[in-house]
Amino acid sequence: MAFDDDKLFKKGLPIRRAVLGAEYVDASMAKADDFMMAFQRITTSWAWGMAWGDPTLNRKTRSIINLAMLTALGKIPEVKLHVKGALANGVTVDEIRATLSHAAAYCGIPAALDAFKAAHEVLLAEGAIKPKPEKPARKPKAAPKAVVAPKKVAAAKPAAAKPKTKK
Repeated sequence: MAFDDDKLFKKGLPIRRAVLGAEYVDASMAKADDFMMAFQRITTSWAWGMAWGDPTLNRKTRSIINLAMLTALGKIPEVKLHVKGALANGVTVDEIRATLSHAAAYCGIPAALDAFKAAHEVLLAEGAIKPKPEKPARKPKAAPKAVVAPKKVAAAKPAAAKPKTKK
């Protein structure tokens, strides 16, 4: 059974392209055969036409919600995709960090750690954050110099005392 609602599809496609990037969406559509095109239409119509097309929430808020839900579900490839979309929707790096931190409290540290790593990868790739500068390599310490025992020097003999003369 194929889902076909042209009105929702036409509403959702430009939203999907704006959030996820036209290249990504166009490539997904282009490589879809008849079997997968049914899913592309469902996704574009329901998720993008109906859910994202509802004007009650703005795109920034939806992106934050998506990051939290995808973290909870452990859908890391989708986290990566939606971090990029969140940036396009005006979500700041600090807001992404806060969203994933909040998700950690409710979804667990392992789920949030995976999401943090995924987000970090995307944020670096997008130039939203800079990599941690590498510490300059320490110069290897020079090998200690060989300790050479000092040569024994014969102790100087005290000079013979001069006899005291009476004046």
